[in-house]
Amino acid sequence: MESVTAVFAGTAFALFGAALLVWTGARTIQRAPVAHGVSPVASAALATLFGVLFLALGVWCFTRA
Repeated sequence: MESVTAVFAGTAFALFGAALLVWTGARTIQRAPVAHGVSPVASAALATLFGVLFLALGVWCFTRA
């Protein structure tokens, strides 16, 4: 039963991380702000960092399944 939970959590983390990376990349290519009222470079870097972190966490959950 724990493997089902790990697969679900891994899928959720991986999808969110991948979506965040795609969205950040699309906003950066269009030269649109990633977050309003914040430095464009800092917000893009932070969003990329968290996207990679969530993607890695999803992969780690898959290895525990």
